[in-house]
Amino acid sequence: MTPMLEVRNLMVFYENSLALNNLSFEVNREEIIGILGSNSAGKSTLMYTLSGLIFRLKEVEERKGGVRIEVMGEIKFEGEDILHLSAPDRVKRGIILTQERHPVFRDFNVMENLKVATYTTKESTQEDISRVFKIFPALEKLKSRKAGLLSGGEQQMLSISMALMAKPRLLLLDEPLLGLSPLLQVELVQAIKKTRDEGVTMLVSEQFARPLLPIIDRGYIVENGILVLSGTGQELSQNPEVKAAYFGV
Repeated sequence: MTPMLEVRNLMVFYENSLALNNLSFEVNREEIIGILGSNSAGKSTLMYTLSGLIFRLKEVEERKGGVRIEVMGEIKFEGEDILHLSAPDRVKRGIILTQERHPVFRDFNVMENLKVATYTTKESTQEDISRVFKIFPALEKLKSRKAGLLSGGEQQMLSISMALMAKPRLLLLDEPLLGLSPLLQVELVQAIKKTRDEGVTMLVSEQFARPLLPIIDRGYIVENGILVLSGTGQELSQNPEVKAAYFGV
């Protein structure tokens, strides 16, 4: 079976700096794949590159005479080469990114945010909304509250729910646990698992490996833009090097 996503020898240069170095991995349908690494490991650059937003950043930098950005390698989505495809075209194919601290519409309530998020599909149904509330039951109780009055964890749930309303085939989650309390991290991890159970394939970048390892199918550990270790969630959780680097043991 052809993987949903194939990344081969991916390299991203920021001027004279190498942000991603010869990265290769794949994602199969209905998997949760973890991209794990410390701050500045290259995780967000990878998510920007997979979503196509790296090319928007490249355009902005070129206009202002800033950092030169180059992307090399191969990215295939469902067998199609998408390396140079724009971000909007990737969204149309179902590749949706939820960024770290993804902004919500603070003056809109939860329901209004969910409806705005359907701009890519031009439609929303009660079934879609019910599906989101099944994954994030806390949001249903807050559906009339303005997003700006939600806690950080609730806003994170809302941002992921907005991405789900766009009906992703591949959902990219960039550091979803950042800044959340341990209790909220556990709650969000369970929601990620529920999302996979609804048939959504996910790639999750995260530096907080401990809560994520029990639910991922496979994980890739990245350091300084280089893939240094891979394995199942169980294999990584039992690896002494992973324990020392991420669990403090």
